[in-house]
Amino acid sequence: GGCYGVATATIKRPQLRFFMINCCSVFLQPDRTYDLKIGQPTVSYFLKQAAGIAKGAGKTGHETAGMVSVKAVYEIAKVKGQDECFKIRDTSLETVVKTIIGSARSLGIQVVNDLSADEYKVFLEQREEKLKADAAAAAAAAAAEATAGKRK
Repeated sequence: GGCYGVATATIKRPQLRFFMINCCSVFLQPDRTYDLKIGQPTVSYFLKQAAGIAKGAGKTGHETAGMVSVKAVYEIAKVKGQDECFKIRDTSLETVVKTIIGSARSLGIQVVNDLSADEYKVFLEQREEKLKADAAAAAAAAAAEATAGKRK
């Protein structure tokens, strides 16, 4: 038996080369049966995948973590528009797009009309170099602070 008297099952699945983070809800019934609802991945997951980045900006509004095209935002909106939270409210596609653009801003992802693959590759390489330089500077500052602390 498992939690709440519901038997747990071992699920065997084939080896997957990739994975998606999905929202999952389990609704337990009084008769110990359950309903399992697996939702779409989050908007931030889709945006980071479209931008080709692992995480958003450290300082939102001060740096650009990545870029996505308007077309990519529209495609994400078509998928996320099927979510129950948008369906219940009968949300228009335009409103879903605006919500996704807001999420992109909060992640530091810039939405652009046109996105050249070559230009974006250069942008990502420069951003990676900047992140490495920032990490090295932070490590050097921490080491200097530790050394100064020992002298006191």
